[in-house]
Formats: sequence, C-alpha cells, structure tokens
Amino acid sequence: MKRSKTAALLLMSTAPLLLSACDRSESASREGLYTSVEACVAQTNDSATCKQAFDKAQKDAATTAPRFANREECEAKYGKEQCAERNEGASHSFFGPLMTGFFLSQMLRNGSPMNGFNSAPAFRDSNGGWQQPAPGGAGVYRSGAGTAMVPINATADRAVTTSRSGFGRSGSSRGVGS
Repeated sequence: MKRSKTAALLLMSTAPLLLSACDRSESASREGLYTSVEACVAQTNDSATCKQAFDKAQKDAATTAPRFANREECEAKYGKEQCAERNEGASHSFFGPLMTGFFLSQMLRNGSPMNGFNSAPAFRDSNGGWQQPAPGGAGVYRSGAGTAMVPINATADRAVTTSRSGFGRSGSSRGVGS
C-alpha cells in the first residue's frame, strides 16, 4: 500500500511539467546585433521596433558608455577616432566610445512580438569584438579601472537568432528563421 501512494505522488508531481511541455503555443526569443536601423528592418521587417530600439539604445549610451579621463585611454580600448568628448554639464567632461551598433531582443509568441523589446547600445572594441553595458552597470571607466561591460557573442547584421522553449513536433518541425 505504501508503494502505491509513493507512485501516485510521483506521477502527480510530474503532471504540471508534462502539461507545460506539451503546450501548443510556441514561444521564442529573437535577438540580433545591428549596426543601423536599416539593417535591423531588413532582418526583422519591423521598422517601428527597430527605430524605437535604436533611439532607446542611443539614449542609454549617453549614460552607460564607458568613461575615460582622456582620448588616448579611450582610443586604446576602442580604436582610433572611435571616441568623442562629452560633457555632463557644468565643467565636467570625459571621453567615451561612439555607439557603433545596438542589440535588440524580443519575446515572441506564435511568431508575433509580445510585451515590447529590450535594447542596449553596442560598442566595437579595438580587437573587433562587441560589448554592451551590463544590466544595471554604471559604465564608469577611469584610468584602467574596470567597467560594467559584457561581451556580445553575435555577428552584426545577420539573420536573427531564434530559440524556442518547450519541445515537441510543432517546435522542431520549423527552421530557426520561421
């Protein structure tokens, strides 16, 4: 009798997992690194979202970009002529890299965007890699001190990456770009 109660409890505890795995609605995420609004529109066919994501990333770049005391430090990290002088008001100025791209991430359900998007400015470093500010990072960089930047492992202006949750025939029967 004890064995049958244990088996019943075990089966009941797996039921929610099994039901969620068989969910017919397909959810996915679409991510991309773009160097222009035009490149984003060419990949996503969503000009409004691309423009909004670019504008938001540009605004965020002003507050989250790394900051350097002089142009030489900035150019050593981000390349020649990739830095600009900026002012925070009054008499405080610093140098920061130019935003060279933006990262766009959207949650999709059945192929349609849901609940907006996330975007972040992207900066190309002197080694050809891409970086974005870490979520919640201050972006302060002074005289060799660390900054809250994280690498982006993506190729710019290529087909968007789509990943699906769950498993089953509906998710595996279509290709990545569908």
